[in-house]
Amino acid sequence: MTGPYVLEGAGISVRFGGVKALTGVDLGVRAGEVCGLIGPNGAGKTTLFDVLSGIRRPDQGRMLLDGADITRRSPVWRARHGMRRTFQRQQLFGQLSVADNVLVAQEWRGGGGGIAADLLGSPARRRRERERREQGERVLVSCGIGALGAAYAGGLPVGQARMVELARAVADAPRVLLLDEPASGLSAPEREQLAAVVRRLAGQEGCAVLLVEHDVAFVMDLCTRVVVLDLGTVLAEGTPAEVRADPLVREAYLGTS
Repeated sequence: MTGPYVLEGAGISVRFGGVKALTGVDLGVRAGEVCGLIGPNGAGKTTLFDVLSGIRRPDQGRMLLDGADITRRSPVWRARHGMRRTFQRQQLFGQLSVADNVLVAQEWRGGGGGIAADLLGSPARRRRERERREQGERVLVSCGIGALGAAYAGGLPVGQARMVELARAVADAPRVLLLDEPASGLSAPEREQLAAVVRRLAGQEGCAVLLVEHDVAFVMDLCTRVVVLDLGTVLAEGTPAEVRADPLVREAYLGTS
C-alpha cells in the first residue's frame, strides 16, 4: 500500500531516567491499512502507543496527523480528531451497562440546545439520543455482542470486555485506531469477530489501524504490513512474509526453528 501516512511518528525517542525506551523510531500508518507492531517484552511497544495517543510526550521526535504536527496536542484533542485507542488492561465503566459504555464514546459531541434542551427534553435532543443509541446497537451487533447491551460491563469475562472496548473505540467512526493486545483473552470465535471488524474498518471505511499483539499468527494473518521493535528501535519492517523470513527477526523474536 502506498500514499501518505495518516498518522506518523518521526524520530521518536523516550527515556526513563538512564534507560532508553525508544530511540529514533520512525513509524506511520496509512488510510485503509492494518499495520502490526510486534516485538519481545520490553521492546517499547506500549511506550510508543503512549506517545502516539498523546499520553506521553517524546523526549525527541514529532507526531504528525495528516502531515500536521500534533506532538504537543493532548489525548482529548487527538480523540476528538479521530484517534481511538484500547489498552492492555480493560478500561470499562464497570457500573454502566454495555450499551451505555458505547454511548459514552459519542457524548462528547454534545446534545445541542444547551442546558435548556437538557431541562425541557427538546425533540431535537431526544432524536439525537435515539440516533446515538441506535448507532451503539449496530456497533454492538457488528462486534458480536449485540445481546449484551443491558449487561453491566463490570461483570463481563475478559474476552467480552475486550469486545466492548473495541465497540466503544469504533462507535464514533475513527480515522486512526490503536489496538493494544486486542486478542488477549479472546476465544477463537471472538478473534474471528475482531479480525472481521478490523478488516471492515480498514477496507470499507478507510480507517488506519495499528495494533500491538503477541499472537504472531493473528498478526501475520490480519496485517498487510508488520513493524518489529527490539530494544526500542525498529528492527525490521515489511510484509508478513518478509518479516517472518528476516533472520534478525527470527533470532530476536520469532525463533529459528
